[in-house]
Amino acid sequence: MKPDSPFYAHTLKALRQSELFGRLDEAVIQEMLLSFLRETWPKKSIVMQPEQTTRRFYVVISGRAKMTRVNPDTGREFTIFLLGAGDGFDVVSLLDGKKHNVSVTAMDDIEVLTAPFDTIHEWIERHPSFNRGFLPYIGKLIRQLTSLASDLALLDTGTRLAKLLLRHTTQGSPHPRLRLINDLSHEELAGMIGSVRVVVSRYLQGLKKEGIVVARRGQLEVNRLQALVERIEKHPGFKDK
Repeated sequence: MKPDSPFYAHTLKALRQSELFGRLDEAVIQEMLLSFLRETWPKKSIVMQPEQTTRRFYVVISGRAKMTRVNPDTGREFTIFLLGAGDGFDVVSLLDGKKHNVSVTAMDDIEVLTAPFDTIHEWIERHPSFNRGFLPYIGKLIRQLTSLASDLALLDTGTRLAKLLLRHTTQGSPHPRLRLINDLSHEELAGMIGSVRVVVSRYLQGLKKEGIVVARRGQLEVNRLQALVERIEKHPGFKDK
């Protein structure tokens, strides 16, 4: 992307604020941005198929996307990662160069930046400072996958749902806000915790009756944060760090 692009300023700002690029010097970020192409994808479009995972790296600038795996026999979908502004994909194929059996679908109209894998590899070699953001980002993804695997094996659906809500709730303020998942359907939420819509709907109804969550104009909100935390703490050792 060239500096005279009408999208240059706001994409540069997005990179500055991202975990992947935010620790880099301004000159390095600007150099990297020159190699990026900007793409837009409408809601529900498939941004990346499994056979495309070895070609290019993407950074979300605005909107949400989901990385999923689908059972070809049943069509059942499981969401591995929910991606928002500043997130990159596919990190696994970037590291090992192998096809990754996942798809990425736009959940909103999204804007992304994309560059070939070779370019990203060159950046990593030329700019060791890139790893100051890249390695912690990989660590965060590994922690999420570890937590997801242990939750699926060890926790009941209600607790998995409570942890999902807590993980996406902004804390440390008088008015906690639910981010990224606040307007998702019950079916989408179920796909993130390995359940089905009818079960998630039943548990959400229970949380609403207790006043822990409320729904206003299609938006889900956490109303009693401490009560949500206490739900999770009934299972010591499996609370998110």
